[in-house]
Order: sequence, then structure tokens, then C-alpha cells
Amino acid sequence: MLAYYMSLPYTIELTPDVDGFWFAEIPLLEGCMTNGEDWHDALEMIQDAKRAWLTTALEMGLSIPEPEEQ
Repeated sequence: MLAYYMSLPYTIELTPDVDGFWFAEIPLLEGCMTNGEDWHDALEMIQDAKRAWLTTALEMGLSIPEPEEQ
């Protein structure tokens, strides 16, 4: 199940922060966010945050929203 959810095309929002870091979040997965030293780092870190978010949701039996097909 984790591999299935990890493969879904969730929208990632990247925002530069005032301190030079980049903030990344997946809005569909409430609370799934992180930051990185640059945008590339933030993109890598959001994958770790996504994996942790999904793992926790699966372990707790929570409903996991899926991105809409486009």
C-alpha cells in the first residue's frame, strides 16, 4: 500500500522563505510539510515527509486522500 500512495502524483508547493530556506508542503496531506536549504533539498525532504505521513496514516487506519486525475 505504501508504494501505491508514494507513486501518486501529489501536488507539491514550494515557497522561498525570508531566511533563505525553502518551505515544501503537500496540501492534500494535511500537515505534510518540511523545509530545505534550497529548493532541491526541499523537494528531497518532502519525499521523506510524505513517506512518514503515509506510513503513519496507514498504521493508524486513517483515510488517505488521493489526487484527482487530470
